Amino acid sequence: MDSQSQSHGHIVMLPFMAHGHLIPFLALARRIRHQTPFVVTLAATPLNLQYLRSIISPYDADSRIHLHELPFRSSEHGLPPDTENTENLPINQIVALCHSSVSLAAPVERLISDITTEEGRPPLCVISDVVFGWSTDVARRLGTKSIAFTTCGAYGTMAYVSLWLHLPHRSTDAEEFSVPGFPERCRFHRSDLHRIIREADTTDQWSKFFQVQLKLSLASDGWLCNSVEEIEPLGLDLLRKYLKLPVWAVGPLVPSDLLQKSSPISPDSTLRSIQKRTGKALGVSLEKCLDFLNSHGPNSVLYISFGSQNTIGPGQMMQLAIGLESSGKPFIWVVRPPLGFDIKGEFRPEWLPPGFEDRMTRSKQGLLVWNWAPQLEILSHGSTGAFLSHCGWNSIVESLSQGVPIVGWPMGAEQAYNVKMMVQQMGVCVELTRGFESQIDAEAVKRVIELVMEEEGKGGEMKRRAYAAMRQMREAVKEGSDDDRGSSVKAMDDFMRTIL
Repeated sequence: MDSQSQSHGHIVMLPFMAHGHLIPFLALARRIRHQTPFVVTLAATPLNLQYLRSIISPYDADSRIHLHELPFRSSEHGLPPDTENTENLPINQIVALCHSSVSLAAPVERLISDITTEEGRPPLCVISDVVFGWSTDVARRLGTKSIAFTTCGAYGTMAYVSLWLHLPHRSTDAEEFSVPGFPERCRFHRSDLHRIIREADTTDQWSKFFQVQLKLSLASDGWLCNSVEEIEPLGLDLLRKYLKLPVWAVGPLVPSDLLQKSSPISPDSTLRSIQKRTGKALGVSLEKCLDFLNSHGPNSVLYISFGSQNTIGPGQMMQLAIGLESSGKPFIWVVRPPLGFDIKGEFRPEWLPPGFEDRMTRSKQGLLVWNWAPQLEILSHGSTGAFLSHCGWNSIVESLSQGVPIVGWPMGAEQAYNVKMMVQQMGVCVELTRGFESQIDAEAVKRVIELVMEEEGKGGEMKRRAYAAMRQMREAVKEGSDDDRGSSVKAMDDFMRTIL
């Protein structure tokens, strides 16, 4: 351990084993490094640490962000060899990965003990993923504070926690029901629930994990949330009242240059940084992507991506393609093999209408990107007018940080609750459909695309509200004197005072 940690203090961070959690954890570590004198140690299993190393910059590596390897053997937990992450893992095996995380308690305890011995005092706190509730007991036992970090928004987190802990839909046959912690006007519908939680009954493996770990996180010393006071006032208020704990909104946890007005993107200077930031090989050259965007007018292009772990059904894919073509609106679509096929496999032309890609290329209406696209660069381009998304929180934050409204197609986790909040509370989203089992027709696709891309009416209002959210996010991370500092900067300061 270095002399800085001995004089100023040390924070240990424990992210969940998924890229969608690792990235905001690293962003939070960078925020702590920027705003405080503390040393941060990110602890993760070998392959997740390898991923973090692939996206960490020399500036991070040479400063006060340290990486620590936690030993882990997936085969000991009934998982395929070298499985340490949810990436491309079937849903029935993700629950085994969740349960396996409890085995990290012993190596985490050794890490904290080693820091305490070397520095003469325990770390200031352990910041762990909200589903790593086991770390609360470890931290307390070793004399340090336990902080839960939710990488999601406040409303989605509140819904996820309350639904799992209470399973209120099991107590009624009604389609609509109340959820503990939410006002009566915020009733939920069975269709809001992913199949996993809809079928949960406390005896299933999902319940046995989430109910135990979330209850333990309720006993932590406070929660950090990747959100902003000004964009989620209701969600944050509900979460604080439910938890009866401090909740610090320290978002948006996105690259700082995205929250500033920047010059046009340069293909030469940006490609390497994209691959470094994401750890992914792009399915299209950045130059080709920018050429397409530059050939279309402001706010005219629809960007379509369902995140790194999702795809849609074959019938849904066909109807989406037909609807896109008939809308006449330009689009960039990140395509992967549909459900039932290897998501990493070769994409087959028969999954799309005959001649679809050729027609889209010739007419310059559409650009198909295989597997992975430079999402932040697309969303920050002036030609991008809307984002058809699975509504994972990272994607939502990236989109709204650029003032881009959203077409929601939630797939799982808390995504349907995110959509509910964005539609009902923020007015920045319209929902197209849900999941990979729903029936969807091309006419509905066309109708929703035309609505969100229109300059006036509902589409225009969504754009104005998304732009307002962008301004609020940028204000939240504004630095300066006490009066000028943004809400997220103040929240981080308050959090630091609490752990000292």
